Amino acid sequence: MAKWTEVADGVLVRRHREMDLSVGLVVGEESCLVVDTGRDARQGAELAAAVREVTPLPWQVALTHAHFDHSFGTEAFAPCPVWAHRLCRDDLQATGEEQREAVARLYRERGDVEVGDRIAAVRLVLPDRLVDDAAELDLGGRRVVLRHFGPAHTDHDLVVHVPDVGAVLVGDLVEHGAPPHFDDAFPQSWSAALDGVLALDAPIVLPGHVDPVDRDFVRSQRAELATVAELCRDVAAGGLTVEQAVARSPYPEEFTTVALAR
Repeated sequence: MAKWTEVADGVLVRRHREMDLSVGLVVGEESCLVVDTGRDARQGAELAAAVREVTPLPWQVALTHAHFDHSFGTEAFAPCPVWAHRLCRDDLQATGEEQREAVARLYRERGDVEVGDRIAAVRLVLPDRLVDDAAELDLGGRRVVLRHFGPAHTDHDLVVHVPDVGAVLVGDLVEHGAPPHFDDAFPQSWSAALDGVLALDAPIVLPGHVDPVDRDFVRSQRAELATVAELCRDVAAGGLTVEQAVARSPYPEEFTTVALAR
């Protein structure tokens, strides 16, 4: 059963058992901001009901990126402003139907037909408040800054910074509980994006999966990703074979080979 944990004044995280997904909520005096919306309409509706247990204030949504588990529940919150990086909207337009079909098929094939059917029925909601490098939101007595630090986990990762309590919600820019996923990633610039997160000097970092982490965790992952970036460059330049790079990688072979192919 998912439940809210308040990690700072008016900043809450809700962790789901499925995929260890963590979504966020930032509450101001006049409105609130829901950060990511889950995998389908039911999960989104459950999240919306959970938000109403915390606050009756009108909501806005911020999507950290376009992957289905973070964005397919948005229809439960519509109509409302939906913030995302400009390329997130492009990605949902280009891949949303493909994601929906592929993920629905995956759930059905593993025997979870009900979830597969729900995902197949998702109505995609495209963001309508588009961010390039940064945007500032006023939730009433609370300033929230949306930032993009360049290509990393995707080409459109958005972080949600709450300066007054030193919290930042980072989606899958920081992976907790598993190695970083490189399927849509830009491994040679991911560590630079984490430099941007660290520069915010926020002691509370909320990844898109599992539990909150601190700056030391982010520094450690940044160093690992910098190693992967160097391995990618060395393989591309012919200085290392793929096998040699895998042997030197901080991550398992199945993750490293994907990164090298990117």
